[in-house]
Amino acid sequence: MDSRLIGVCVYCGGQPGTSDHVPSKILLDDPLPRDLPTVDACSACNASFSLDEEYLACFVECVLSGTADPGALSRNKIKRVLDRKASLAERIRSSARRDEAGLLIWTPEDERVQRVVFKLARGHAAYELSLPQLEDPFDVRIRPFVVMSESDQASFEDAGASGIMGWPEVGSRAFHRACGARPFADQPGPWVVVQEGRYRYAVHQSGGVSVQVVLSDYLACSVEWE
Repeated sequence: MDSRLIGVCVYCGGQPGTSDHVPSKILLDDPLPRDLPTVDACSACNASFSLDEEYLACFVECVLSGTADPGALSRNKIKRVLDRKASLAERIRSSARRDEAGLLIWTPEDERVQRVVFKLARGHAAYELSLPQLEDPFDVRIRPFVVMSESDQASFEDAGASGIMGWPEVGSRAFHRACGARPFADQPGPWVVVQEGRYRYAVHQSGGVSVQVVLSDYLACSVEWE
């Protein structure tokens, strides 16, 4: 790991007091994968994302299941959260409506979703490239795969692999992946699969820094910095 990351919260640039999992455990199923990525974070930043991450994990599961009834959900971790937090279940339930064709439409709380996606992107950029991204990104896209065209899906899945790419930061994890070095030889990229069907991400540089995240094979997120 590049020495520039030592002693820096990757979210705000302040003094770190904790380590933060990227992605958060709420976004994954048990048993958790070994050696989850962690980054340095201050206590304030670490705590500030928890409720939003919980919300997003629950919202996505409810959308995929077509209900906010905990008993009808497939993910046990989300069942337990919504059983314990009836107000959150009701909040998500009230965000659903049926359109004229009778299809169920879910409206997310955009600011909460963006906070989580920004957090994940900053964490992955720091972890993979040793380059903390503390400024606001210039482009953010958060879309379910089902509303994307086939060409948009193909471009997203390509994750920059077919374009003209610069070398990742020398000594960074992304550099070792590109070289096929251990312990990254089994996942050289562009996608790093944290948990099959649940969470994957891709990080690359081409002038700026680009981070892509996929949640539950449903939500496609991309964040770019110049």
